[in-house]
Amino acid sequence: MSTDTSAQQQRTAYLLVGGGLAVAKAIEGIRESDRDGAVVVVAEEDRLPYERPPLSKAVLKGEEPMDTVFTHDRDWYSEQGVHLRLGSPATSLDAAKRELTVGDGDVIAYDRLLLATGSSPRTLQVPGADLDGVLYLRQMQESEALKQRLTDGARIVIVGAGWIGLEVAAAAREAGSAVTIIEPQAAPLLGVMGEQVGGWFADLHRSHGVEFRFGDGVERIEGDSSVTGVVTTSGDTLAADAVVVGVGITPNTGLAEGAGITTDNGIVTDPALRTSADGVWAAGDVANWRSTTLDTNVRVEHWANANDGGLAAGRSMAGQDVTYDPIPFFFSDQYDIGLEYAGYVPRGSNAEVVLRGDPSGNEFMAFWVVPDGNGVRVLAGMHVNVWDTIDDVQRLVRDRTVVDRARLSDPDVALSDLA
Repeated sequence: MSTDTSAQQQRTAYLLVGGGLAVAKAIEGIRESDRDGAVVVVAEEDRLPYERPPLSKAVLKGEEPMDTVFTHDRDWYSEQGVHLRLGSPATSLDAAKRELTVGDGDVIAYDRLLLATGSSPRTLQVPGADLDGVLYLRQMQESEALKQRLTDGARIVIVGAGWIGLEVAAAAREAGSAVTIIEPQAAPLLGVMGEQVGGWFADLHRSHGVEFRFGDGVERIEGDSSVTGVVTTSGDTLAADAVVVGVGITPNTGLAEGAGITTDNGIVTDPALRTSADGVWAAGDVANWRSTTLDTNVRVEHWANANDGGLAAGRSMAGQDVTYDPIPFFFSDQYDIGLEYAGYVPRGSNAEVVLRGDPSGNEFMAFWVVPDGNGVRVLAGMHVNVWDTIDDVQRLVRDRTVVDRARLSDPDVALSDLA
């Protein structure tokens, strides 16, 4: 659907590709400095730009209505002078000519372009993966379909014990569904949290009735037209009314790659979120930005990055001097626990985990640290139900503070006193 056709007849000042939070925030950033420049949004979905975390949290559990996911209502875009081309996927980009082609064949010329193309779920490549009832959770309609399946007594098999898998498991158990999670590794979130903290997540979910099948995988999915069961690689058959697949996501870099823009685990950008092509920026899940604080490139698939990165990209596009340098942050809600995590642990860093408090009471903190001189340096930290602590965690990470390991683990020592 197109709400305006005049955008194709002249070069637009700002062309934004994507339908998520990053695009909505980029408009805010642009309008801080440029109230009049023409803005066009091109989105594949026929919906206003929206936020994704509620799809696996409050909306999925029925605590909030679906329309709460929209960042702004339609009137807001009109007030900002934004032309919306929804349900109109971008098909090709000519970065040299500064022209974008969309699905209906229109060519949109631009001065500055934002690629906020997000990411797509990795799909399950086994027999039966195309049956009705095999579900993913990335878009609004997928959350709507899954919510209908989470009923009292329904048998839900989840493939993958990552963040999506665990949040769906919590929502399903609260709805009264029976839940089994198949995970090839030895614990949930093993690559992110490590075995100790991952084991705590397993215990949390077991205490709410979730069954885990660690060290196992999916051989095939059974059913005629709809799912009836899952056959595991160990040879067991699990009855299932629905199968939810959460085995990771892949950044949508095809548009950038086709235009010759540098990609490497996302679209590579500098600290101002500029890509290798003149006049092109990237933000959100797809951006692999250069962090000056962490001295590495970082790609983060969480709400805060879309929110803050979209705003920074819009400001940068409108001519502000921007250095996007956040400490990565995310949050999760599962059952009666809330957690926040801040920091970045590079793969292969061999970080050890320091616990602060007793995990058995579901109120504790965890820090990922590496040795540094006579102490340890915090790479990342997480709290579980220990609120008003994440600012101190971010300070420790940003300042590369070396702390005494024993004091870090002592709940009686205020985080603000660590130096």
